[in-house]
Amino acid sequence: MASATLTISSRNYSSWSLRGWLLCKMAGIDFTATVLPIDDPNARAELLLLSPSFLVPRLEHNGAKIWDTWAIAEYLAEIKPKAGMFPEDQVQRARCRSVSGEMHSGFYNLRSALPMNLKAHYAGFQSWAGARADIARVRAIWQECIHESGGPYLFGELSVADAMYAPVCTRFLTYDVHLDDVCAAYCKTIMKWPAMAEWVEAAKAEPEQVDELDAEF
Repeated sequence: MASATLTISSRNYSSWSLRGWLLCKMAGIDFTATVLPIDDPNARAELLLLSPSFLVPRLEHNGAKIWDTWAIAEYLAEIKPKAGMFPEDQVQRARCRSVSGEMHSGFYNLRSALPMNLKAHYAGFQSWAGARADIARVRAIWQECIHESGGPYLFGELSVADAMYAPVCTRFLTYDVHLDDVCAAYCKTIMKWPAMAEWVEAAKAEPEQVDELDAEF
C-alpha cells in the first residue's frame, strides 16, 4: 500500500498538479494519485485562476496535509534528503530556491495568456505584450542557469527548479513559442524526463474538457 496520497486535478490543464506529481516522483516517495473531477469547485478554481489560495495539489503523508506546491517541495526535500531535490552547493541551492520561488509567485501574465493544455497546439500563436515579457524572463533564467551548470537540467542534475518550470515547457510547445537553441534543448530534455512522459501520456487519455481553456485562440 502506498504511504502517501497526492490529490490532483486535470492532468491536461493543471500546471500545479503536474508540479506536485513531478516533485513526488523526484523524491521517490511511494504515493497514489487521486484525481478530482473537473467540476469540483477546488479543481475549477485552480484551473481557471479564480482563487488566490488553491487546495490542489495536496499531499497527505504520515498525518501531514500539505496543499501548497512550494511547501510540498520543501517537505519532500526534508523527508528524502538523499533524493537531491536541491543542489548540494549552498550558493546554487539558494539560487535554485530563488528561481523556483519566482515561478511559484510570479508570471501571472504567462499563466493567464498561455494556459496549460497538453492536447492542443496553436501554430503561429501570437502572445500579447505582458506574456512576452514573462516569456523573455523565463528564457533568461534558463539561459543563465544552464550556462553556469552546463545542463542538461537547470542546475546540472534534476532539481526542484525543473519541476517548477516543466509546465512552462509544455506551454511553449502548445503555443509555438520561438526559443533559442539552449532553451529548445532544455524543453526537449524536460519532455523526455520519464516522469513527464508518463504524465503527458495520461493527460492525453483524459476525456474531460474545460471549455474556457479550449477556446480557439
